Amino acid sequence: MSPFIPRQEPFVCDNCGKEVQPLEKGTYRNHCPYCLCSKHVDSEGPGDRLSKCGGLMHPIELNHNAKKGWVILHECAVCGKRIPNKAAPDDDLTRA
Repeated sequence: MSPFIPRQEPFVCDNCGKEVQPLEKGTYRNHCPYCLCSKHVDSEGPGDRLSKCGGLMHPIELNHNAKKGWVILHECAVCGKRIPNKAAPDDDLTRA
């Protein structure tokens, strides 16, 4: 896996259309806090933006990790790749 590339970028969610702002305090957002969907943009590691897929990634599972807290498992609707992502403090976890 390639190193983490930090990116603080606002985006419009491809699933629900809401405008999503970056997180503050040194953490990074990679999914919508409203519907929890993400977009398959990274290939080898977080922030690389090298994926050619571009598919919508749906939350399929929510797990609690003793070190990371809540973790959302996303699955790409196009290629099926699964990627775990740490939940953000403002995520609506009732959507998972």
